[in-house]
Amino acid sequence: MDKRTRVLAAMNGDPVDHVPVGFWFHFSGEEAKGDACVQAHLKYYRETDLDFLKVMCDGYFVLPIPEIKTVEDIANIKPLPQDHPYITEQLERARAIVEAIGKERCVFYNVFAPFSSLRFALEAQGYKDDQITAFVKEDPLSVMKGLDAIAQTAAYLCEKLITESGVDGIYYPVQSAEETRFTMEEYWDWISPSDLYVLEHANRYSENNILHCCGWAGNMNQLEVWQDYPSKVVNWAVHVEGMDLQEGRFFFDGRTALGGFETHWDAQHHDQGMIYTASKEDLQAYTRNMILDFGKRGLMLGGDCTIDATLPWERIKWIVEAARSL
Repeated sequence: MDKRTRVLAAMNGDPVDHVPVGFWFHFSGEEAKGDACVQAHLKYYRETDLDFLKVMCDGYFVLPIPEIKTVEDIANIKPLPQDHPYITEQLERARAIVEAIGKERCVFYNVFAPFSSLRFALEAQGYKDDQITAFVKEDPLSVMKGLDAIAQTAAYLCEKLITESGVDGIYYPVQSAEETRFTMEEYWDWISPSDLYVLEHANRYSENNILHCCGWAGNMNQLEVWQDYPSKVVNWAVHVEGMDLQEGRFFFDGRTALGGFETHWDAQHHDQGMIYTASKEDLQAYTRNMILDFGKRGLMLGGDCTIDATLPWERIKWIVEAARSL
């Protein structure tokens, strides 16, 4: 099988010759935008020989929104114009990468759910995480109106990434379902409508979208809030949620699982997971045992989340080698 055939078969739960592998990380500095970002992604892919590439939206985490002084101001957020650089520059990035390697393997592009985009934008204005959560509880209707506008921008971006830039699907992180933030009912009422608006729009243009149930903070989520979100593949933080790949196969109704490796890190590069520390022999044994325990169908190997950008690429190549040995 070539890489495209292998990945698409895995996403559909069909037989594969080898279990596909993909890991991703954040590019920074000059490599966060423009042609330097494109070349950095291509270099990473070519040197690690990954089966698929997830393109990060680095440089575009902060959605342009007006200054927010009160929660009522969130209701005044408008969808971005379709020719806004926030949209067009991301389309250009994705298109350049697809043109370079898209024929040989699948490319997925990272688009955050609306509440995450709102959180990043408010944090850039100086708000703390607990203040943002308090905004939602204080005036959920104003926040939902703002989320609706953000969702329109994100949905349009997903559509054009697929139809014009040529990506195979969207990698869609959903966040903020920790028990300490919202009840499940609050999340479903206030956050899920915008989550699903974007995801269901992406599903109109590609059936090969990946839902990422993000455990970014290292705190357990209430995974039930995302259990029925429609996607071909599900990626969750196995080592944060305490739900291994086998359990997740049943929890997510037999959809293909992406993950298996603990990848937690912080700004001080305090890394957790054997991907950072294990010997080549142990890391490859772990990889092979994971495949043997789960089976080769309906599985894509990757991380709980983003790996630390300082991880030597050789360690990823070890995992690729192990996966292709079975």
